[in-house]
Amino acid sequence: MEFDKVLQSRKSVRRFSPKKPDWRDIIEAIDAARFAPMAGNEFTPRFILVNDQKKIQKIADASQQLFISEASFLVVVCSSPSKAKIGFGERGDIYVRQQAGAAIENFLLKLEDLGLATCWVGHFVDEQIKEILEIPEDIIVEAIFPVGYESIIKGAKERRRHKPNLDFYLYFNKWKEKRMVPLEKLEI
Repeated sequence: MEFDKVLQSRKSVRRFSPKKPDWRDIIEAIDAARFAPMAGNEFTPRFILVNDQKKIQKIADASQQLFISEASFLVVVCSSPSKAKIGFGERGDIYVRQQAGAAIENFLLKLEDLGLATCWVGHFVDEQIKEILEIPEDIIVEAIFPVGYESIIKGAKERRRHKPNLDFYLYFNKWKEKRMVPLEKLEI
């Protein structure tokens, strides 16, 4: 798929078809994460692929988002911050979160490219997710992604996704400056 089309067609999906995707496609999407930029070239994100339906139901309960239980697979993204903290001190915490976001975006775009659907779930009880998946205490649970095929309901209208215009979030040279000011020529 062409990059702009992938980028613009990606959306959050909360209704999944009973058709089960090939788990190898999900692995391919996870593999796309390794191409994200990493501070000090230290890869901190970790991915857990879950297909155990009992665990999926428990995770849906721990997140209070029942649509999660409709998916055949979940991907739980975590971060292992220890090396980043050693290498970068307090800034390491920021880098770990940035790296997780970059890796997740690659993962999301590859899922879209493969025709799979998901929704970024950030609301959950960390301790419960860690207990269900036996995640160590020092690991950060970043997000949960139910993965499957989108369920299309006949007769339902697709919601329009509002995306802000570029001029809403782009500034030049300082906060809230909406225009690019030409640089003055230096006389030699």
